[in-house]
Amino acid sequence: MQIKNYLLTLTCGLFGLSTFAQSEVTEKEIADHISFLASPKMAGRFPGTKENKKVVNYLIKNFKKSGVKPLNNNYIQEFKVKIRVKKGLDTPVVTTQNVIGFVEGNDPVLKNEFIVLGAHYDHLGQGGPSSKKPDTVGVHLGADDNASGTAALLEIAERLAANKKELKRSVLFIAFGAEEQGLIGSKYFVEHPLIPLSSIKLMMNMDMVGRMNAEKHLYMGGAASFNGGMELMKSLGPQIGINPLVIAYDVGGSDHVSFYKKNISVLGFHTGGHPQYHTPEDDFAHINVPGEKLVCDYIYQAIVNVANREGVISFVPEKKN
Repeated sequence: MQIKNYLLTLTCGLFGLSTFAQSEVTEKEIADHISFLASPKMAGRFPGTKENKKVVNYLIKNFKKSGVKPLNNNYIQEFKVKIRVKKGLDTPVVTTQNVIGFVEGNDPVLKNEFIVLGAHYDHLGQGGPSSKKPDTVGVHLGADDNASGTAALLEIAERLAANKKELKRSVLFIAFGAEEQGLIGSKYFVEHPLIPLSSIKLMMNMDMVGRMNAEKHLYMGGAASFNGGMELMKSLGPQIGINPLVIAYDVGGSDHVSFYKKNISVLGFHTGGHPQYHTPEDDFAHINVPGEKLVCDYIYQAIVNVANREGVISFVPEKKN
């Protein structure tokens, strides 16, 4: 099917949708999103649980509120996943979801090309022991990993929807499920794409973007995987007031890897590791909300720049010695 026919289908049934998109990212909304996602009531957002489904519904609700459209009248891409367990135990199979929406570009030709912005929303569920209470099993709250990236996805999507007239290319937003089980949600998407993979010109992924340090560093791998990427990402730092650490490749280990393996250009964003990684102490108290707002503003500007580029966006593979 032609890409333009996809877009005709995507826009059906959307009239009458109420939108309340804010034109700027706000610290309050970042904090609200992370507080909800990393609440103990969400029980670590483990695939196949009722809490996981509550998160999916929350993401859909926010996409609708922001005016982010569903693909083919459906925000859900459902798939099954084998849950990782200790050796010798039966491997359960559960159903979980990717949550997907888009903002259409305005150029009659370039709107058939897409930038993908992604973040995984799942986490590790019940874990432990907690260092605060060694005799108890703690909930892995996953505030930085990856409530922070999910909050950034919702905020950037809202801002882009409010300013969609600025975009020539279209932007696809994907909240991936089951990343912690082995990048399963992103692998499923690239093997069962809802748009032609050839139409995706850049995939930008946010995983652990809530712990910006005092030097205001934002790390990103893959900047050389598209033409002009290194120069663009360096140039945006002074405009936003951060110090981007722009890495040519070193693509990393999150959901953007699934796209890179399909010869799609990628950028993988994070603010660095920390002792609370994959422990129950990865909580909201450690999040740098003003720092995350800077991350959102930086990535927003990167998307607008790439979406409006006049020339071809080309995949540039890493040269192996």
